Amino acid sequence: MATLSIVLPSYNEEQNIANTAKVLAELLQQEQIDYELIFVSDGSRDGTYQEILKAARQDARVKGAEFSRNFGKEASIFAGLQLAAGDAVIVMDCDLQHPPEVIPQMWKLWNEGYEVVEGIKTSRGKESFLHRCFAGGFYRIMSSLIKMDMNASSDYKLLDRKVVNVLLELPEKNTFFRALTFWAGFKTASVEYEVQERAYGESKWSFFSLMRYAVTNVTSFSTLPLQLVTVLGIIAILFSVILAVQTLVKYLTGTAVEGFTTVILLILIIGGFIMLSLGIIGHYLARIYEEVKGRPRYIISKVTDNITGNVIGSWKRQS
Repeated sequence: MATLSIVLPSYNEEQNIANTAKVLAELLQQEQIDYELIFVSDGSRDGTYQEILKAARQDARVKGAEFSRNFGKEASIFAGLQLAAGDAVIVMDCDLQHPPEVIPQMWKLWNEGYEVVEGIKTSRGKESFLHRCFAGGFYRIMSSLIKMDMNASSDYKLLDRKVVNVLLELPEKNTFFRALTFWAGFKTASVEYEVQERAYGESKWSFFSLMRYAVTNVTSFSTLPLQLVTVLGIIAILFSVILAVQTLVKYLTGTAVEGFTTVILLILIIGGFIMLSLGIIGHYLARIYEEVKGRPRYIISKVTDNITGNVIGSWKRQS
């Protein structure tokens, strides 16, 4: 009988663990789906891992791991994929903003032969205007980069075991899971859902953390920002030529005004372009530096007793 693994990245979610495990277990048992739930505590500062341990004692199909510190959601997802033993794996949020009712649809499509089932948002739920505009701009950029519509995409998706294996074999450390599933290809279907309100707690994502997450993902997946440096250079050259022609004409016609305004403006504009370009290049150098060091995506410090395997990330089970 085929088994479904559900990976649930968790950061300071102690209020949600027990409820999420209960809701998913009831649904999957009702649908007669053999399952395992894998909670990954991303260096949580509250009692998240203790709640995972409690849930694992109550249900042997609940498994969990805890990072030695906060490594980020991408690391949590890949750690969960590494721990998953199912024939198919679903990644979803621990707070149930990804509605569990969609899981049977995903499972049905997988049984029909689809290898990737994307969760597509029909509604983004309650978001600030600034956050909505920023998210819309980010996904439009990413859609143009990978030539696929990511405007309504999410981390909520089902992957066949062969797709999971492909993603785990990628040597890169800085990953963008949401885009990599598009990039990998395979036979894909989609299901629609509406983002639900959190049952407990508040979102851990601030505007600035989302911005940092977006910048990291763009630079890890695309070289477009580097190409932007060339564009800025061309714009600076054109602006300088236009300004030079204007200044020469005024000089020849005797209408030139003495002063440093033009020079100062020119220095400020070109200097701004140079600093922005150096910042973009520096960000890519940082990504290269991180990849060259070869450090693991995450370090697991603790796992529940029902986790199998010898080596997971940098953690090694003692024999």
